[in-house]
Amino acid sequence: MASIGLGLAALGRPGYINLGHDEDLSAGRAVEDLRLRTHQLLEQAWQAGVRYFDAARSYGLAEKFLGEWLTPERRTHLTIGSKWGYTYVADWRHDADTHEVKDHSLATFERQWPETLQALGGPPDFYLVHSLTTDSPALDDKRLLDRLRELADTGVRVGLSTSGPHQAETLRKALKLGGPFSAVQATWNVLETSAAPALAEAHDAGWFVVVKEAVANGRLTARAGETPFNTFAAKHHHAPDALAIGAAMSQPWADVVLSGAITSEQLESNLAYQVDGPLTEFTQQVEEYWTERSALPWR
Repeated sequence: MASIGLGLAALGRPGYINLGHDEDLSAGRAVEDLRLRTHQLLEQAWQAGVRYFDAARSYGLAEKFLGEWLTPERRTHLTIGSKWGYTYVADWRHDADTHEVKDHSLATFERQWPETLQALGGPPDFYLVHSLTTDSPALDDKRLLDRLRELADTGVRVGLSTSGPHQAETLRKALKLGGPFSAVQATWNVLETSAAPALAEAHDAGWFVVVKEAVANGRLTARAGETPFNTFAAKHHHAPDALAIGAAMSQPWADVVLSGAITSEQLESNLAYQVDGPLTEFTQQVEEYWTERSALPWR
């Protein structure tokens, strides 16, 4: 079974698309508020045995917060993944018109890799192209791919994260390259399972597979109200988020499933995950899922 990790997407910046994010941060969104909160969640996860942490250049100050919390002893026991290709531009405003800007060019990589090194205090174990989609030029950019091969030769595992309704197509294109990629982070949850066959292919090819958005940005938590999934979870005496995390953890191709918790209570509930079958009856049509996700507001 997979292990559980902690993702910092909703912890490193004051705005995000999770349901109830504004309520979760009602105590404060200032830099110091989120620094303290992130360090507390990292410590709680560490004490609970979590050993995989995930950040990105576009997650506000997530890499910096993580780097501040790290000690040499902790670092030897941890696996850290981060991502490049998006730039955070919201200027610490949760109500900004634009929060992040995508650019998968070589120039962006050359700018962001040193920023990651400085923020973390050293290289991550995994460095992924952030949210690669079928319209990205990255997989056809020879100069970029050659530079990523150079990075992979230093021991950093290079990969990609995927998003959108064509995740499987993007991943299979990367698989055919034969390098430099050897890791993927993809959306999979009981509502959106379409990438599973491609993720199994990646796993069989020796790739490291990380699941993100296992609770569908809050749509598989109590915050979603009386949904069919939540009714099912209540009938079986499980917290919906724990059931959703458990479903992802049980996938044979998954190495790590990320919790996106931003409160101590959420993390505790995520860590108490429950496995209760494939839950295929809740799967949505792919386009329906991504249309609903794209409509989620930043809060």
